Amino acid sequence: MQKFINKLQSSLNDGSFVKLTLSKPRAKSQEPRANLNNVYVKPIILKNEKMFSFTYRYERRDETKNYDAEQSFEIITNFINEVFLNASLFTLTEDVTLLISKKGKATVMTKAVKEQRDQNVQHDKVKNRLINTDNPWWFKLGLTTREGKVTADMQHKFKQICKYVEIVDGVMKNVKFDGKVRIADMGAGKGYLTFALYEYLTQRCKYDIEMEGVEIRPDLVVKINEIIKESNLKDFRFVESSIDSYQISAVNSQSIAHGSRLMAHGSLDVLIALHACNTATDDAIIKGIESGAKLIICAPCCHKQIRQEMEKSKIVDPITRYGIFLERQAVMITDAIRALIMEYFGYKTQVMEFIEMEHTPKNILLVGRKSDAPVDKEAILKQIEDLKKQYRIEKHYLEKVLFFKPLN
Repeated sequence: MQKFINKLQSSLNDGSFVKLTLSKPRAKSQEPRANLNNVYVKPIILKNEKMFSFTYRYERRDETKNYDAEQSFEIITNFINEVFLNASLFTLTEDVTLLISKKGKATVMTKAVKEQRDQNVQHDKVKNRLINTDNPWWFKLGLTTREGKVTADMQHKFKQICKYVEIVDGVMKNVKFDGKVRIADMGAGKGYLTFALYEYLTQRCKYDIEMEGVEIRPDLVVKINEIIKESNLKDFRFVESSIDSYQISAVNSQSIAHGSRLMAHGSLDVLIALHACNTATDDAIIKGIESGAKLIICAPCCHKQIRQEMEKSKIVDPITRYGIFLERQAVMITDAIRALIMEYFGYKTQVMEFIEMEHTPKNILLVGRKSDAPVDKEAILKQIEDLKKQYRIEKHYLEKVLFFKPLN
């Protein structure tokens, strides 16, 4: 242990220190360091002076503090003696690893650095963010301060927004669009995700888009449209409507036949519905199918309809006998049938994780890309019927609205 501490002190004094990681806490329940998982240390230049930035990583938050070399040495030494069992020191010339067993035996491993290594001493490094929080609409939406800093209570929402934009961008890159891209965001709410996607696609990706947020609450529609106007954002608006009654403006009118009915509608390239409650997700999918959207992206929530059908049937098996498993099974069946129905109408479907469960339990994203590949509709209908029979489900809401003819 003393060998490691000597190398640490030398690197701090001679300027060869690059970074240090402390890990494997001895006991997470210790106070005042409860739930401290890691400490990361790096050199920075702060007000023309060399300092050392400490990032304290707890289970649910990070804290950052800055110290000079003498203070840093004392703090790191105390952590090694009292809190952490592992330490990794990286210098310009070598990597030094300290491993301490639970019985207190210390082992040091040293590895020479062959390639040239640089120090990163930049403070407040600009992050490569997908959206720019300096844009004025983020303050007006309540996400940031006037200075463009994400507020503390919106950190999780901001991470969710960035993840959402990253996923949608990746999905859109695999779809060919011609000319202006028409996008409708169903149940857009306060507009965080709608603004994020509009900003990213227009400012970063240079798409020519027309964005419409669909929201049933009139006060929100008025407020968001004021922000859009004040921000001088073109081809972007919110409309007051429920999802099922939303009318797509007929820019390029066309018709599509399915089942026994023929529908006239406007064209739509991308339909998005994030956390549209219960069957509102199905209403959004219907709008996407009816408009011939090339891309349908949904993050479903509140899967009540199928759960109620399953409870009504009173079927009990080793899974559904437990309430929490019944709920999860209802979620999976609901979204599986949604995916199958989208495939019936020529969409290649994919189900993926939207964001980590720690940020929201509503973390499933259902994606459908319009495809020209042939579809075995009879086989898909049979899969739907088999699922329904297994759990005695009379109808899936989306199946009912689209006039599917049951096989039985």
